[in-house]
Amino acid sequence: MMKQAAAAAIGGALAVGAVPVVLSAMGFTGAGIAASSIAAKMMSAAAIANGGGVSAGSLVATLQSVGAAGLSTSSNILLGATGSVLGAWLGKSNEEPSSQDEPEAEEDQPRENVPQDEPPKPPNQV
Repeated sequence: MMKQAAAAAIGGALAVGAVPVVLSAMGFTGAGIAASSIAAKMMSAAAIANGGGVSAGSLVATLQSVGAAGLSTSSNILLGATGSVLGAWLGKSNEEPSSQDEPEAEEDQPRENVPQDEPPKPPNQV
């Protein structure tokens, strides 16, 4: 349980902290779109598709806004909560199964692929 809580905290912090880093790496900076970046290629494609300009509310415009000003508090809370849920889920999937989940096989029962002394008997037919 403690491992899952730690994974949730790390997931939330990573989700909130990674957005500015990733956007900056793509070229969406506070000073504008960086030349020869992925962001510049996206802006060029959007401008060509829209007849020369980037429309307000488009993906490129939204990412540039976030790259320049950052996310709002409510967006950071939502992103952190989503990252926490994902982190908790990933933290849980790495745990060892507990002994309560699966009953242990008893030693006197035959195991799979182990020859038995007698073959199974066919059911009685009436």
